[in-house]
Amino acid sequence: MTTTTLERVPAAAKTAERPELRSISLEFSSASEVHAGLEDAVAELIEVAAKDAACGILVTRLHPGRYTVALDESVPFGETYESFAA
Repeated sequence: MTTTTLERVPAAAKTAERPELRSISLEFSSASEVHAGLEDAVAELIEVAAKDAACGILVTRLHPGRYTVALDESVPFGETYESFAA
């Protein structure tokens, strides 16, 4: 079972006051789900990052089975970095 929380604003509700998707929180219950889940999240954020070409993507492992994939200005545009929180 995979639990995914997307901080997504529905297209009809997007306004200048509401930011676009900047991060995705993921939780996996089995190791076999991790690779595909992270790939999907990174692909989603690549589309957002490409709009302004100002930052790259940081994938952070918070603890086993729990990850955050986020746009990060410390990561150069066009690159994806990985980090471990603990």
